[in-house]
Amino acid sequence: MLEVRDLVAGYGEFHVLAGVTLTIPSDGMMALLGPNGAGKTTLLRCITGLLRPRAGSIRWDDTDLSVVRPHSIVERGIAMVPEGRRLFARMSVEDNLDLGAFAPRTRAGAAAALERVYALFPVLAQRRTQLVGALSGGQQQMVAIGRALMTQPRLLILDEPSLGLAPRVVEGIFTALADIAQTGVAIFLAEQNVRAALTLARRACILESGRVTREAPSQALLDDPDVRRAYLGPLA
Repeated sequence: MLEVRDLVAGYGEFHVLAGVTLTIPSDGMMALLGPNGAGKTTLLRCITGLLRPRAGSIRWDDTDLSVVRPHSIVERGIAMVPEGRRLFARMSVEDNLDLGAFAPRTRAGAAAALERVYALFPVLAQRRTQLVGALSGGQQQMVAIGRALMTQPRLLILDEPSLGLAPRVVEGIFTALADIAQTGVAIFLAEQNVRAALTLARRACILESGRVTREAPSQALLDDPDVRRAYLGPLA
């Protein structure tokens, strides 16, 4: 499991996280919920080494990741699908996927990992030679998830994977995430689609104003009147 304790982080003089504490299980799926500006992306950037926290710790395999460089965090089994996907539009689908297997520990299993990605997203196999920039938004999201899976992660982190996608496409992406979780890969999902995230994930936490205000089984949050009013609307 990954343990975040008393994490403080921000940008310049601006404080975003004000003592975040949470535990991400070593299996299954956990959702990270909260309003815009709550600090969700900042927390994910700290976990993946893209932002150094000002205080606190991030424990993974008895190592404090707050002092580990991003590429070494990937080598330790943590991969992230960033908001906006961050793909190379003028490279092919397969070339983008291959970039995920950069770490020495992943090279031997790269061919098998690629076939698993194509089995999960058959449309990518059909378009393996096509430039990523010519794909639809949903297909690009599949490439981004596939690239992360090429690192052969134990923990997959996703930042708003449904953003800007049509409901039918989102349903397919979330079905794929459920399939990934069934293979033993833990998933930490930051998502604005609260109902879908709580339906999909086993547990969830709510981040508000830089602090975790709730952490509970997803069904408990779905049944909570305050959570329903704040995040699901009066008719939910």
